Amino acid sequence: MGTQNTRTQTKTRARRRPRWAALAAAAAVTLGTGLVAAPPTHAAEDPVEVVVDGDDVRAENVNGLTYKGLGVLSCNSTTNLLMDYKAEHPERYWQLVRVLFGGGNPLVNHVKVEMGSDTNTSTGADPATMRTRDELADASRSPGFQLAADAKTVNPKLKVSILRWEMPRWVQLEWNKGTGTDEMYRWYKETILDVHEKYGYMIDYVDPDKNETRTPDIPFVKWYKNAVVNDTDFADERYGIPARAREAVARAYHRIKIVASDENNTLNMGPAMLSDADLFGIVDAAGYHYTTEDRREGAVDSPTYLPYTKLATGDNTYGQDKEVWYSEGTGSFGYTDYRVNNTEGPDGASTGIGGVQSALDIANRLVKSYANSKRTHYIFQPAIGSFYEGAQYSHKELVSARDPWSGHLHYDAALYVMQQFTGFARTGWENDTNTAGIWRTVPEASYSGVSGTENLDGSNGAPSYMTLADPGKKDFSTVVVNDSDQPKTYRIKAENLRLGRDRTMEVWETRAADAGQRYDANFKRLADEIGPGADGAYTYTVKPRSITTLTTLDRSADASTKQRLPESGERTVLDTDGSGKRGDTRDTYLYADDFAYEEEGRVKVGRTLQPYLASRGNQPRYMVDQTGAWEVGGDGVLYQYMDQSMKDTGAWNRNTPNTTVGDFRWENYKASVDVSFPDPEGGLAALGVRQQKGMSISDAAYNLRIGPDGAWTFYEYGTARARGEVAAAGGYRLAVEAKGAQVTAYVDGEAVAVYDDPTPQTEGRVKLGSDFHRTGFDNLKVETIDGYTPYAGAQLDNMDSAIAYEGAWSRKASLGDAMDWYRSTSTSATAGASFTVPFRGTGVDVIGGNDGSAVLDVYVDGELVARDSKTAVADKRLATYTLRGLPEGKHRVKFVLKSGTLVLDAFNTFSASRTAGGRADTAPVRRALAETAAPERGAYTAASWDVFARAAAAAKSAVAGRAGLDTVGAEQLASRLRTAYEQLVRKEDAAR
Repeated sequence: MGTQNTRTQTKTRARRRPRWAALAAAAAVTLGTGLVAAPPTHAAEDPVEVVVDGDDVRAENVNGLTYKGLGVLSCNSTTNLLMDYKAEHPERYWQLVRVLFGGGNPLVNHVKVEMGSDTNTSTGADPATMRTRDELADASRSPGFQLAADAKTVNPKLKVSILRWEMPRWVQLEWNKGTGTDEMYRWYKETILDVHEKYGYMIDYVDPDKNETRTPDIPFVKWYKNAVVNDTDFADERYGIPARAREAVARAYHRIKIVASDENNTLNMGPAMLSDADLFGIVDAAGYHYTTEDRREGAVDSPTYLPYTKLATGDNTYGQDKEVWYSEGTGSFGYTDYRVNNTEGPDGASTGIGGVQSALDIANRLVKSYANSKRTHYIFQPAIGSFYEGAQYSHKELVSARDPWSGHLHYDAALYVMQQFTGFARTGWENDTNTAGIWRTVPEASYSGVSGTENLDGSNGAPSYMTLADPGKKDFSTVVVNDSDQPKTYRIKAENLRLGRDRTMEVWETRAADAGQRYDANFKRLADEIGPGADGAYTYTVKPRSITTLTTLDRSADASTKQRLPESGERTVLDTDGSGKRGDTRDTYLYADDFAYEEEGRVKVGRTLQPYLASRGNQPRYMVDQTGAWEVGGDGVLYQYMDQSMKDTGAWNRNTPNTTVGDFRWENYKASVDVSFPDPEGGLAALGVRQQKGMSISDAAYNLRIGPDGAWTFYEYGTARARGEVAAAGGYRLAVEAKGAQVTAYVDGEAVAVYDDPTPQTEGRVKLGSDFHRTGFDNLKVETIDGYTPYAGAQLDNMDSAIAYEGAWSRKASLGDAMDWYRSTSTSATAGASFTVPFRGTGVDVIGGNDGSAVLDVYVDGELVARDSKTAVADKRLATYTLRGLPEGKHRVKFVLKSGTLVLDAFNTFSASRTAGGRADTAPVRRALAETAAPERGAYTAASWDVFARAAAAAKSAVAGRAGLDTVGAEQLASRLRTAYEQLVRKEDAAR
């Protein structure tokens, strides 16, 4: 038999006692581990035997084995742009809320909010709800609380929890002295009560400790719980609680539960709970991060041997079960629809929806973290990626929501994989009377032998399965993950279950498409219906690289189970009129913001309507903060408020304040903004352009900085290229214009620096920055430049199915770098290897981190247009080769590697459909034509002449006024003409 019952004690579990102090005197019981023995060694073709025994379904275990499903973590800017989706495309936002939180089988049952401190603790900064001790708490600054309020409209039973990583300076000053418990409590309490007053719900769980601590602060956890239980102060006018509501608020507040300690791999809280009766009674849920494993130290009956398993099963000294969470884990890395084109399988085959860091990897994390440490809740960090790409840890989510102006949302196939768990069980938290019917996990019918503890590799073909059953023992579902290249047969035998007369089992499957099928053809589909054999066992062979749910539920006619995820929609570039609100591709604006938002209407929050700025805690539109307190003041000016009194808070990524806005595809534009210095202690203001990645002001490729004394510095990234002074003033109008390789900085309309970059970064967003002084920003404008195409119209990933590869290529997605688009790259060092990019437009950029060794031949629509073209040394997300100046239309550009190594990440394409006013400057083309005039055709080889003739014809067409040509394209035509002229080969030389 593949599994066996290792429990030696009675299944009767003690109900939780009302006073945790009594636990110290609890009688000792015989300890069991709740472990599941590994299936015996077997050949790959032998079936995996699983016994689902109704006697193993522990209906009385209401905390540890109830399957709570999935959660989403909102923190460090990951959900910032969601509020813009809500304002700009409310129908798409509320559809997202329904997809994630709604329905009879919600995918997500919990929103966890990591309270911000205006500092960057990962991908960016979330605002502090209280920046000073005396400031009234404002939970509306943090998008997570509002997301939870909106989720509760479709899932009223949704749980909400909070924790901290760092803390506001006023708390930290006292905390560092060892006297800050009151300040910490005040910050928590006033935030919790403000959430209640603004959104109408009470926080369910609090972790009082620091996120990812290695040394749990057990004294403070105890102190905090005692403070919550004994707090009687709800009348303070700061809380804004009406007298008639105070008693009810107090009751709800006193019911707040404790989760601890959000460790990352150290696993100290479990043993502490088993060793300390008081702590055991206080902590309701034990959570930790980024490992599937329990702790295994000491004797079997020691608190350091399988402590979390003992907590979850109730097989412990106290005879009570506790919740155990995977309280922070990743989503799938990259986009599944791209990574299916990898070559990481045997003999260069694809791993489909599987492989390390794939959707199946995440599924295995759910299974293995349950099998090995009995965790029944997995919280994604993040489930929703709603911050700009290029920040740390991008592309590891289930839903990508990064273009609120377009409404584009990418729903990854990993959602279907997760629905294989949540769609075939009743998930959530059991109620006080144990009548909610939440399904129990069954340890004896769950196991995982895949490799790894965080990034899981299922290619070893080991069994990996988890069983969920309803507490009434009428139905069950076994979820099987096969992330290997071989099929695997399972035999599932049901015993002591009340399955009824119809014992049919449905088989629901998610895997990659077969040849000739559409991409999602095999996502969450009914693959089969099977009955038991003569011996009562259900036998099914699970396909390679798939997840399969075998369930006794009848879902074949259920519309919600068959529901497909919404289409992503077009990912259009940010291009508005002068209001910044309405799309307009015909004027000279790309974007503008006066921070007054008079054009905005009211916004739905939960079940209420609120004014635009009030609904979002005065946070500006489309901006993602990396560091600092960025907020619109009552005078309609954007201020960075984090000053000298607030600056020395902890941060993982320590930077001066900066925020990002715009589209990564913007290329040639002029950004300008008014800056002011209301802080009498000083100040500095910065404006940057062409930011692609990174989280500081110096990550904008070109940035201008100035102080109230008039001293300015112009930087390329963090290197000063020019300095100077203007008259001291209380404010200035800053501008940076980037067109092609030339960048010009302006102060109050006067050019103060011109820089011609020999290796330019050509595309990216706008950044605003300051130092730690209150600084004002107003009237932001991003405008086009005459004669220059303002942006790339589209991007294709290197793994996009439209890209055709020939020859030897390594196409990798597993363990990919976050600075590569979608964490994937295609690499070749083999001469003759080629790739073909189809597009409509006038040019294409080849993007990828490269050493400049690659030499290419370039064919456009079958004709060689550039021979032995050198690539540039390029950082990630930057262009290593650009091809511009083509006639507008459909093209297929083929690149052939002649020598060197080439790394491909993505391809940006350009079109004449959005050209700036004015004609392109064709003077470089005219000069090139003059320099290369009248070579004698008969003197040169046909091959070299053909390339030259095509370049000359294109140059002459440009001079004649070809429609759609921009200045960058004209410069490239001139360069290609000169190169083709230099590469002409005389016949007598070829004959030697």
